[in-house]
Amino acid sequence: MHKKLFFTAVFIIAAVLVFAVIPKTDSSKNVLAANIADANKGIQFIESDWKKALAEAKKQNKLIFLDAYATWCGPCRMLKQYTFPDKAVGEFFNENFINIALDMEKGDGPAIARQYQVNAYPTLIFADGDGNMVTYTKGYIDAKQLLEFGKFGLSKKPNK
Repeated sequence: MHKKLFFTAVFIIAAVLVFAVIPKTDSSKNVLAANIADANKGIQFIESDWKKALAEAKKQNKLIFLDAYATWCGPCRMLKQYTFPDKAVGEFFNENFINIALDMEKGDGPAIARQYQVNAYPTLIFADGDGNMVTYTKGYIDAKQLLEFGKFGLSKKPNK
């Protein structure tokens, strides 16, 4: 009986030691790499440079898609987490628009908020290369709704 107990204890200790020295795979790095790859499928935004967005829109004859957000805004964070990373949304918006995200409380944000009378977050705006508003919507929308809004924005694009 004592031999059986002794061998069981030795086996358990050996198993613990073996698992303690086996190199661990860092799955967090794999998850991070997958998240970065997924993020590259979504909308690619110019961050905080309104003049650059205007110049690119004129140069490429595209509308600007403006994500007017505030850092404290829950629905804004939901757009960034769930809607903007969507692959179909990214493909459509990256191909058809100059995309910019502006914090309405920093940098160019307060002036843009006054220009477009932004009074709720998020506000999603389409504007032409001269900065003229084409259309807008307020509040959180999912990927399917954003695609529909994008198609609607394109239909309102002024001919130049």
